[in-house]
Amino acid sequence: MDKFMQAAIEQAKKGKSEGGIPIGSVIVKDGKICGAGHNQRVQKDDPMAHAEIDCLRNAGRIGSYKDTTLYSTLMPCYLCAGAVVQFGIKKVIVGESKTFDGAEEFMKSHGVEVIDLNDSTCINLMEEFIENNPVLWNEDIGE
Repeated sequence: MDKFMQAAIEQAKKGKSEGGIPIGSVIVKDGKICGAGHNQRVQKDDPMAHAEIDCLRNAGRIGSYKDTTLYSTLMPCYLCAGAVVQFGIKKVIVGESKTFDGAEEFMKSHGVEVIDLNDSTCINLMEEFIENNPVLWNEDIGE
């Protein structure tokens, strides 16, 4: 497995261990992770604390994002896809979109290359979480 997706999975597992939603993300620039984060909506009582947003916050100001790649264990939602488009991130590598199809077409329509790995580890993390926490999951996706 790609070391950057593995780092995103470790972020997702960290979120799960904290009682949160197991979604993780890292942003890579020049072959190095410059930011990492995980969904912290539960932990911080913050509806905006999605994994990708947490990752971008932790990366801080890195100049241009055009030469970065964002990794996420789950297909980004419209909130996070909006951040991708806003900052000019041109490539997003996703662990899976089986459990949530997110905003793939929105990103693609704005020139973002989206690669879905259909990774079984990512799928299993989310399927287990959704089965055990349907109310929290529905809150996270705005249902």
